[in-house]
Amino acid sequence: MWTGTWVAERLGVELIGDEALPDLLGLALRRNPKRAHLLVSNVLGKHVPQRPGVVYAAGHDLGVRVRRLLGDEEAARAVVLGYAETATGLGHSVADGLALAPYLHSTRRPVAGVATAGGFEESHSHATSHLLLPEDPKLLAGDGPLVLVDDEFSTGNTVLNTIRDLHGRHPRERYVIVALVDMRSAADRDRLDAFAREIGARIDMVAGATGTVRLPDEVLAKGQALVTAHQSAHPAVPPQRTPGNAPVRVELGWPAAVPDGGRHGFTTAHAAALNDALPAMTERLTDALRGARRVLVLGFEELMYAPLRLALALERAGSDVRYSTTTRSPVLAVDDPGYAIRTRLVFPAHDEPADGSGERYAYNVAGGGFDAVVAVVDSVADTPQLHAPDGLLAQLAAHVPHVVLAVIPSYTPGTTDHAPGQVSAQTGPQVSDQAAGQASDYVAGQVSAQTGPQVSGHPTGQVSAQTAGSQVSDHVAGQASDQAAGQTSKQAPEALEAPERSSMLPEPLRGPAFSSYAPEEVGWLLQDLSDVRLEAPTEEREEAIQSGGAHYAESLPVEYQPNARYQELFHAALDASADRVARAVGTVTETVLAERSPRPVLVSLARAGTPVGVLMRRWAQARHGLDLPHYAVSIVRGRGIDANALRWLAEHHDPADVVFVDGWTGKGAITRELADALRDFPGFSPEIAVLADPGSCVRTYGTREDFLIPSACLNSTVSGLISRTVLRSDLVGPHDFHGAKFYRELAGADVSGAFLDAVAARFDEVAATVDADVKELLAADRTPTWEGWAAVERISEEYGIHDVNLVKPGVGETTRVLLRRVPWKILAKRGAGAADLAHVRLLAEQRGVPVEEVDELPYSCVGLIHPQYTRGATGADGKAVVSQ
Repeated sequence: MWTGTWVAERLGVELIGDEALPDLLGLALRRNPKRAHLLVSNVLGKHVPQRPGVVYAAGHDLGVRVRRLLGDEEAARAVVLGYAETATGLGHSVADGLALAPYLHSTRRPVAGVATAGGFEESHSHATSHLLLPEDPKLLAGDGPLVLVDDEFSTGNTVLNTIRDLHGRHPRERYVIVALVDMRSAADRDRLDAFAREIGARIDMVAGATGTVRLPDEVLAKGQALVTAHQSAHPAVPPQRTPGNAPVRVELGWPAAVPDGGRHGFTTAHAAALNDALPAMTERLTDALRGARRVLVLGFEELMYAPLRLALALERAGSDVRYSTTTRSPVLAVDDPGYAIRTRLVFPAHDEPADGSGERYAYNVAGGGFDAVVAVVDSVADTPQLHAPDGLLAQLAAHVPHVVLAVIPSYTPGTTDHAPGQVSAQTGPQVSDQAAGQASDYVAGQVSAQTGPQVSGHPTGQVSAQTAGSQVSDHVAGQASDQAAGQTSKQAPEALEAPERSSMLPEPLRGPAFSSYAPEEVGWLLQDLSDVRLEAPTEEREEAIQSGGAHYAESLPVEYQPNARYQELFHAALDASADRVARAVGTVTETVLAERSPRPVLVSLARAGTPVGVLMRRWAQARHGLDLPHYAVSIVRGRGIDANALRWLAEHHDPADVVFVDGWTGKGAITRELADALRDFPGFSPEIAVLADPGSCVRTYGTREDFLIPSACLNSTVSGLISRTVLRSDLVGPHDFHGAKFYRELAGADVSGAFLDAVAARFDEVAATVDADVKELLAADRTPTWEGWAAVERISEEYGIHDVNLVKPGVGETTRVLLRRVPWKILAKRGAGAADLAHVRLLAEQRGVPVEEVDELPYSCVGLIHPQYTRGATGADGKAVVSQ
């Protein structure tokens, strides 16, 4: 997602730090005499339109981490403070993740009759002065932790100014600084440490990613000259409104008891009231959008949270939605793929600002391909300037066919009873029954089971830092509980009615915080167990599984680390089979589009099915311009599919459009498992689409040949660095998704992207062949014969195993036996392709497992797990079986 090359090449600006930084940040140039460059966040929802679920989750997950850091008792005494204008929505989302604390954001809009509780300066910003205007003066007078939230922590000056002002009025023992990115220099870090010691307080840092910006000499002068030169060469052209596309006003029915944001304070009771009102407001917006397919919800300067929640509700109701907001910040627009701000709309301020009228901006809206835009403003900003010929609405109408205006009443303290349950920070928020239930259920279901390292106490005056890589469960795609719901969706079939708390199911996890895949490639309907120790030695796992003492999904095998020889074999296999894989991907995707749905919802069975799902999505995008949703879910032999994942899918999509995807069939056990599980969920089709179906178990496949799919050669390092899925009662509650781990520490060995790119690069070459294959396939009798299952039963008896679960047919399944289980022997089909079995023979050699050449196998090979294994069991050679 990196869009900073244009600035980096011309000014020599460099981002250095976490691998996640290029996915989180781009670069642009500011029209600002104080700083030349702008770090443009891809997940903030300010300058770059982004999926609302991604934006909300970026803040919500940081809030969850803060709650873990503080503990519930301290979290209930805390106050969350967000910075205007860019972090008002982020701070509110952090407060939602914290769940127990009231929220306030600074503002640059004075409000008559409201006393100022504090103020400070932001030295590098275009607009510098911040005011604090809580309705309840006691909100900032408590001694509980103060959580300060900004999108970017660059020098620390703004935070130092804030703490210095507030600490002088109301000293407290603890502060927590939260930011999407921590970009301080070593000197700035030392300065904050010294400041903490000076005031005798503990200051913790929680950030999504950490790094620094390397600036060359005279970068400010060079940047200003570049801005001037580019503006001279590309003068702005006034837009012309297209006749007949006048904006449509929609009455939201915003609840009188809920403020429009956190300018004067927002309590947990307000949050519960907003949740109750969101479904009806979403229905009104949906009606006003008139079936628009791609929608932008555009917030207004400091008014970020309310538009975000509306956008999130629309997204959950099935709309293709992006979210961003207008801004005061002047940024140069350059229509270049390597630049973060491609287009700019300019219009006059329309809220009668105290610092006088001036220009305002909306970035990356023009040229965004939107069918409709919902402009959300507060009533103070619904002025003649908004509706003027050069105003915001006219600018939007010049570029977007359908413009909807939604106005939220501006809250003025003392005019209405807007504060149900409002309290001060001295006594902690009085959470309503509904909100309390939401908060406790969320923590019980998503946090308590995760027993990773806890942050130890720090002596007074010490600063601690937390970044994404060291924390328990960074759920970037969003762990939105009911406090973040407010969903409307299609009416699901009666049998799919969720249990009492199903609406608290979180949003899918996405990369880069969970998996190395790009966020749009797949959403994981899983919970993050990355910091829970789940790995066990192979022999211990095998003994426990076969003795009935444990299920295979209750633990994980130690991740196999391939040596140089095996890695070379993988790359050679990938180069040799990429055409074959691409052909199968194209064939199965075209079959799905022809027979199942013109716009299917791909749901891959994690994790072997997930690379295939990503490739199918890429094929549909490359050949048909389709942007198909893709999710990964857990299915466990003997336990079934994740029922909560199915409930989530039914709430967000038509079950008839869901197509389950896997990599290959072995004997068909998972195919049968899925069919059994879906009996309780009418509307979903149990037919799986697979790349290879050597066992003749399904109707929808790319091929029935048993060949080497290179993604089967490795474990997490070819599957987005995600583990197998985990289902264990102490970790996965009745209202949780199944779990998995993200092996961030294996990033250096990750070939997930290389595999996908190598196959996708062959799409054009195989297109004509795929067309012919699909034509032939659609006319053929593809009724499953289950010959693979019959072969497995025969082998089980012939070799005295008497358990079909210990017979793993096919190249993919045999590879899994060698990587994860205690293998007994490998059966190889006489005459099978050497390239397809080269890695199997190498793994067998490394583990001392014999390979038998046999005739009349419907598969290229079959892996046999050691029967009746105990740690004293021996292999075929009379020696104890050991892991290597």
